Amino acid sequence: MTQAIEIKVLDKRLHEWGLPKYQTPLAAAIDLFACIEQPLQLKPQEAAVLIPSGIALHMDSRDFCAVILPRSGLGHKKGLVLGNSVGLIDADYTAQCFISVWNRNPASSNEIITIQPGERIAQMMFLPVVRPEFKVVEAFSTTSERGGGGFGSTGV
Repeated sequence: MTQAIEIKVLDKRLHEWGLPKYQTPLAAAIDLFACIEQPLQLKPQEAAVLIPSGIALHMDSRDFCAVILPRSGLGHKKGLVLGNSVGLIDADYTAQCFISVWNRNPASSNEIITIQPGERIAQMMFLPVVRPEFKVVEAFSTTSERGGGGFGSTGV
């Protein structure tokens, strides 16, 4: 399935660094760049910081959204994750996309993460959106094998 999505380049340096693109033919997400003016140091466990991506989107479809996810290598190897776990970009949001970043390393580690201008720090994936109609009921029309079993109900 292919959907045309307009991308507005807000930071002209992206023309030098490379526009957001899929890095391999089967990649699920595009990489996002840190559009900052100077290196940024993130100390462990300090408040999350918003970093501009340098792009704005116009999806123009109620059938899509975008999510911002951490880059797995930066998260696993350096401790750079998203301050909000996953960022959601609704189809009707057309301003600049920002990346909330956080240094998850223990405060006692003193492991500072330095983000360089133009560094690929997150990724954006486009997903289909399903908007079900809700029907308020007193009881569900059918049952499931699991029923109301919650945390740990199927084993640990």
